[in-house]
Amino acid sequence: MLGVLSLTFMAPYLVLGVVFHVTPPGPVLLAHVFVVMGAYFLWYWRHGGQTLAMQTWKIQVQSLDRSAPTLNQAILRYCLAWAGILFYGAGLVWALFDRDRQFLHDRLAGTRIVFKTPSGDR
Repeated sequence: MLGVLSLTFMAPYLVLGVVFHVTPPGPVLLAHVFVVMGAYFLWYWRHGGQTLAMQTWKIQVQSLDRSAPTLNQAILRYCLAWAGILFYGAGLVWALFDRDRQFLHDRLAGTRIVFKTPSGDR
């Protein structure tokens, strides 16, 4: 994620600042990070269900029917994950009490996290 943000965030703003002496306001910077990270997550969740970090942990995002999440599910999952994190991590703490150990954003988006095994999903 750091590499993606460096390439798509730091490099353009460094050029803007050094060459043009312009610094966009804070809300523009935050919106840019939100969109760049969203594109990253949506791409990986829709194409294989795993980000690079998820591949390391051998976990995958799926729809409840075991298919790849739809675009709407991925967008909803991403937005709800931000909300759950910004609301004092409540969306993450939810998993401690959920019967299937799923995050709140997964429950609401109709997705789930599964462990990948050599023979398939668990």
